[in-house]
Amino acid sequence: MQTTTLDRPTQSSGDLLTAKIEELCEALLKQPEVQSIRQRVDAFNADSAAQKQYETLSERGEYLQHKQQQGSQLTDAEIAEFETHREQFFANPVAKGFVDAQQQMHEMQQTVTKYVSKTLELGRVPAPEDMESGSCGSGCGCH
Repeated sequence: MQTTTLDRPTQSSGDLLTAKIEELCEALLKQPEVQSIRQRVDAFNADSAAQKQYETLSERGEYLQHKQQQGSQLTDAEIAEFETHREQFFANPVAKGFVDAQQQMHEMQQTVTKYVSKTLELGRVPAPEDMESGSCGSGCGCH
């Protein structure tokens, strides 16, 4: 077995990359924001009433969207019913916390993707001014 100057086994570049990604994942999990997100998602997953509200709201939204895509007009009653379900859903703190947590998680994922994309584009770790440009490069999927 080969060892490096640090007396660690030599790793292939794929193994090293995987190890670094795992380090990043561990660091993310330790962030208070991520812990808060997990708590809110877990609270939602434990609340069958909030899940039912979410399911009902999603189904009604999909139905109305499908109806519109088919060229049909939505009735005032359908819109009012959807708005009632929406208001009830967002009045539930567990449900609202879940939606907020999903949004935060999405933003975090976008940030990680943007940094990795910018790193690959530049061939170096991006500086803060590189991240302010509003573009994370071609092929990143955010445009």
